Parts: sequence; C-alpha cells; structure tokens
Amino acid sequence: MSKASLLLAAERRAIVGLAGLYATRMLGLFMVLPVLALKAEELIGATPLLVGFALGIYGLTQAVLQIPFGVLSDRIGRKPVIAGGLLLFLIGSVVAAQADDIAGVILGRCLQGSGAVAAAIMALLADQTREQVRTAAMATIGLSIGVAFGVAMVLGPLVSAHFGLSGVFWFTAALAVLGLGVLWKLVPRAPQRRGHHDVGLDRRQLKGLVGRLDLWRLNASIFGLHLVLMAIFVAVPFRLIEAGIAEPQHGLVYLGVMGLSFVAMVPLVIVAEKRRKMKLMCLGAIAAIVASLLGLGLEGHGLAPLLGWLFAFFTAFNLLEATLPSMISKLAPAGAKGTAMGLYSTSQFLGAFLGGVLGGFLSQHFGLTAVFLGAAVIGLAWFVFMLGMTPPRHLSSEVVALAEEQQDDALDALMARFAAVAGVEDVLVVPEERLAYLKVDRERLDTEALSRLTGSR
Repeated sequence: MSKASLLLAAERRAIVGLAGLYATRMLGLFMVLPVLALKAEELIGATPLLVGFALGIYGLTQAVLQIPFGVLSDRIGRKPVIAGGLLLFLIGSVVAAQADDIAGVILGRCLQGSGAVAAAIMALLADQTREQVRTAAMATIGLSIGVAFGVAMVLGPLVSAHFGLSGVFWFTAALAVLGLGVLWKLVPRAPQRRGHHDVGLDRRQLKGLVGRLDLWRLNASIFGLHLVLMAIFVAVPFRLIEAGIAEPQHGLVYLGVMGLSFVAMVPLVIVAEKRRKMKLMCLGAIAAIVASLLGLGLEGHGLAPLLGWLFAFFTAFNLLEATLPSMISKLAPAGAKGTAMGLYSTSQFLGAFLGGVLGGFLSQHFGLTAVFLGAAVIGLAWFVFMLGMTPPRHLSSEVVALAEEQQDDALDALMARFAAVAGVEDVLVVPEERLAYLKVDRERLDTEALSRLTGSR
C-alpha cells in the first residue's frame, strides 16, 4: 500500500462520522418497515392502501428533493444543509410518534423523507478526502447502508414489541438528535466546497446519460428491487404471524435470516467481481427473487418453507444491492459517475414509493397472496428486460490530480497523453478542478507510465 493511499487522521474522522450519520438516518427510515402493517390497527383510519402509502411516501420526497438539497449544499455549505435535513427528519419522527391516526403517520414519514441529505453527505465526504482514497471512502458509506438495513429489520420489531409504534418513531427521533451531535462534534468542516464529477450530479451530463439503455437497465433494476421490497412488507409480517411466530419474536427471525443471507451473499459477490460474471449473477438474483415471491405467496405453508423463501429473497436482494452500484461505476463514462448515481438513486426512491402504494392497493383489494404474486409479475418483467443486458466491462474509476506543470497544458493534448497510457479506456480532464477522471482496465494498466504522467510516486 502506498503512502498516498493511507488515510489521514482528518479523513478517517470524516469517514467514520459521515458513514455513521448516513447509517443512523437510514436506520430510522427502515425500522418501521417490519412493524407498521402489524400496528396499523392501532391507527384511526388505517387501511392496507394507506399503510402502503405510509411505508413508501418517504421515497417520493427523497426522489424529489435529493438533487435540490445537493445543489443548495454547493451554495450555502454542506453542514448547514445536512443539519437542516436532520432537523426535518427529527420533526417528522416526532409528528409520527404523536400521531393517533394514519394521516399523521403519513405526514411524519413524508417529513422524514424530505430531509434528503444523501447528496450533501456524499459531497462533504468528497470535500474531506483525497482522490487516492475517495473510492474506498464511498464504499464505506455503501457498506453502512447495508448494515443499517439489516439492523433495522431486527431492531424495529424489538422496539415495537416493548414500546409500540410510537416508540419506534421516538427512537428514530433520538437517532436524529444523535446525528446532529455527530455532525457538529465529529465531522470536521471542509476547507472548501468543490465540484466533484465522481460524486455530484452535473446537469450538463444528463442528456448523454439519459439515452444510455445499459444504464437504464440498471436504473430499472434498483427501481424494481426497492419496489418489490416495499410492496411485500405490507404482507410479510402477517405471513410470520400465520406461521406461528409472535410479534415480539419477529426481530429474532429477521436477525437469523439477514445474518445468513449476508454470509451467503459474499461468495456470490466474489464470483460476480473476480470471475467477471456480473450478468449471470444479476439474472440469477432476479430469478431467485421471482421464485421466492411465488413461494411467499403460497398460503398455509409451514415455518421452515417460509424462512427458506425469506432467506432466498434477502440473499438475492443483498447481492443486487452490492453489485448494481458497482456496475453503474463500470458503465458510467469517465467523470460522469456522480450524475449516473444521481439518476440511479432517484430511481431507487421512486421504486420504494410506488412499491408501498402497490403493495397496499393489492392487499386491500385482493388480499395478501396478491401482494406477492403482483410483485412476482413485476419481477418477471424485470427479468425479461434484463435478458438483453450486455455484460459490463470490468473497468475501474480513477481520479488523479494534475501536476502543477500540466495545469497550463492544452486540454486536448493533455487528454491525449492520458489516453495513450496502456489500460486507460476513457478520460475526462477538468482543469477547474485540477483533476483527471479516468476509466481503466486494471489488468492492462501501465501504472508506471501513469505515475510518470501525474508526477506521483
């Protein structure tokens, strides 16, 4: 490991603080998923459709507001925007905690989602880290989201069993207060706000990416993945009750299922990445989701089959959560990863919203079985759409700083010198950032030639 790739103390502090902040916020959003449907009978005016709406509404406000919040953070600063988002999350949690009807819970969840600070958090992390360590820093954020989801599946039922649905929302309010403390005490202020083509959304790049079918296949995948996830949580808690598992034990069930699914996912990710089987693993995961949804739709099955189908679903879910962002990174042009990820995240949040609405609608009008069968039909259409997917080339993103003497060079000549390095497949030089964004094939990359070009050691 080179000295340049070692984390500085300030970078380590920023990564730990922002990953923890992101994780606690997502934990608060996810904790309600496994419990709201069961607790709906305590809420005035609750129907399955409105419960589904309450589950998914945070996705709509996230999708609408994440880009404006990111732009605002460029203008007034990252930390004020993040603090404002956490305050909205806190207010929404308190509104939902005090609600005695489903309308109040919907309003609270809407306010929770309106604190759409994901883009600002990622931009602040980019401000705080050097190019050499930024990819690893971003991966830490991604890992924290997966951990938060797993913990939420366990913690939500446990808190609900002892303190009720309002207790879950009071807990999320406490997480928001904790997040504010972490933001101001642990996360250092960035020395300056900068543009980052590998993090932020650039509206100038949108036109080129919107027409890319390969990227839209991945956007459709994260849309479908979170649609079926949100839809089935209108019904999964009732399947556990039917199988003889009392509500207080649901957290233990999720603990076992999620833990085993994470373990099972790891070798599949290795096959996808190291053996370059991305398309095969993607299609296999979608097929496993369709099969598990059909299995979950069966009525009257015993505990063991139910747990088996849940295990299959979450193994496939976790595999796609881990590999889809990697495929986006491989397919996005040099310097456009941030814009591609912005479209990807918007698709994810819209899927969560529509999934909640769809699950509630099917449950209310056709019953629990229809929820799983409807989700399976969507999964089948998703599988067919992905059959035409071209396996992504295994390219990696590199961001390198321009040497002082290079910053005055003609842009075309400088890009040509980077492109001439063996293994460099795509180049974008941004003089105002004093950076070059590269897509490289690591197996062919001439690292010595690249080091000579950038003046690094």
